[in-house]
Amino acid sequence: MEVNEEACFNDWCPGCGDFGILRGVESALSEMKLDFTDAVLVSGIGCSGKLPHFVAGPMSGVHTLHGRALAFAMGIKLANPSLKVIVDAGDGDTYGIGVGHFVSAGRRNVSMTLIVHDNRVYGLTKGQAAPTMPLGEKTKSLPKPNINGPINPIALAVSSGYTYVARSFAYDTNLTKTLIKEAVAHKGMALIDILQPCPTYNDINTNEWYKERIYRLEDDPEVHNESETLAKMTQAIKNAYIGEDKIPIGVFYKNELVPTYEDRLKENISNYLTNYPAMQKIEEKGGSVTDITNLLEARKVI
Repeated sequence: MEVNEEACFNDWCPGCGDFGILRGVESALSEMKLDFTDAVLVSGIGCSGKLPHFVAGPMSGVHTLHGRALAFAMGIKLANPSLKVIVDAGDGDTYGIGVGHFVSAGRRNVSMTLIVHDNRVYGLTKGQAAPTMPLGEKTKSLPKPNINGPINPIALAVSSGYTYVARSFAYDTNLTKTLIKEAVAHKGMALIDILQPCPTYNDINTNEWYKERIYRLEDDPEVHNESETLAKMTQAIKNAYIGEDKIPIGVFYKNELVPTYEDRLKENISNYLTNYPAMQKIEEKGGSVTDITNLLEARKVI
């Protein structure tokens, strides 16, 4: 594997959980033998957004806008469904300005993987409270305790339609690697929310704080037939709300019985998966070669 020279000049703070997440991503990509011909990494804005720059090896990366990484990634995936698309974003990036895209991605159930760096603060902009910070928590960069209630990413993902929902811990790189490999192989929209310390701006939720509380889930999260769906969703949401004293990690929910967005597109466009947009010729001699006559005819309102 070739070395990405930019990856040698990492500027994350010492002790940042992003290092553990980077190791998990690189290990998963290496074991899956994915490169720029097979996969693309898409990131948003924040400390997490730098991850594609730091991945060692030949990998395509797109560093996009704050809160819009999912929208960019969905465009890439639908234009070229043969690619494995992995989105890497922060908790503020995803659950704050990007929360609308987060919910819509679940509804569509596109086969993509979303990895969220969840440290409860906006690290790049100096420690403001992120949407996952609990009500009343006061980290060292906040003048007063947080006055907003927290989003529960696991519960929100399950209720929004994500069909693979998991949580890891940044310094459990083996679990992170395993979950990423499972999520990329999953048929549908996958979320891995990764708990991580921010040693510079979050002096409460430290590495030691997490290690005293996290434990592995042992429930079977998979929906084996449609009649189990509600029970498995309920189980996942119940596990998501266990609380701060004991924090479960692992797979909360998995359901491959739900049609993907690509499957639904194929119902309307029969050759979508064999002649997808990235393969099509769109211009010749300065003019469009696209004929949308049939498309317009099919959508004519009489």
